[in-house]
Amino acid sequence: MYIYILIWSVRRKMDFYYLPLSAPCRAVTMTAEALGVKLNKIKLDLFAGAHLKPEFLKLNPQHTIPTLVDNGFSIWESRAIIIYLVEKYGKNDSLYPNCPKKRALINQRLFFDAGTLYQAFYNSYVFKCWFKQPIDAEKINKIDTAFEFFNTFLEGHTYAAGDTLTLADLSLLATVSSYDVAKYDFSKYANVARWYENLKKTAPGWEENWAGCVEYGKFLN
Repeated sequence: MYIYILIWSVRRKMDFYYLPLSAPCRAVTMTAEALGVKLNKIKLDLFAGAHLKPEFLKLNPQHTIPTLVDNGFSIWESRAIIIYLVEKYGKNDSLYPNCPKKRALINQRLFFDAGTLYQAFYNSYVFKCWFKQPIDAEKINKIDTAFEFFNTFLEGHTYAAGDTLTLADLSLLATVSSYDVAKYDFSKYANVARWYENLKKTAPGWEENWAGCVEYGKFLN
C-alpha cells in the first residue's frame, strides 16, 4: 500500500511556474483549488530574467507564465492549462460540461476574456506600468465596451456561461478582480457587479486570488 501511494504521488507531481500577481496564473490556481489538485508552485522571477534561462526555455520556448509541467508534459497559456486540468483531473464535468453547446459557450467566454476583456486590461494598465504609456480615452473606451459586452452576457444568468460555475467564471474572475485593484469602476455594470460579489463569496480559491490581486494593485499603483 505504501509503495502504491508513493508511486501515485510521484505520478501526479505538477510543477506550476507562476507569479501570484498575474491574472492568468490566478485563474489556474483557482481551477486547481476547485478540482482539489495540488500544484507545486514555483515563483518565476521575471524581473531577474528567470523565464529566459535555458532550463525554462526547454519547458516553454515562448518563456511565458503560467506554465504547467505535469509529470514531464509541459503546457502554457492559462486557458489551455485550465481546460487540461479539468479534462484530466475533474471528478465530473461540471466546470467544463461535455455537452457541445454548453462547452462552446464556455469557450466563447474564455476567448472573450483572452482577446477582449483581459487584452483591454493589458493594453491599458499593464502598458502604463511597464512602458509608462498613458491610458488614453481610446483605451478606456475599449475597456468600457468590453464590460458592456460582459454585462450583456450576464443578463438573466448567475454565472458567465449559464447558471452553474464553470471555467469561464474562474478565468473572468481573475481578470475582473485585477480591474478592481487597478481602481477601474465597473459598478455601473449591474450584472457584472452582481456576478462579482457572488463569486467573491463562492469561488474556490478566492482568498489566494485576492491576495495576488492586492500584490498586483501595489505593483500597478
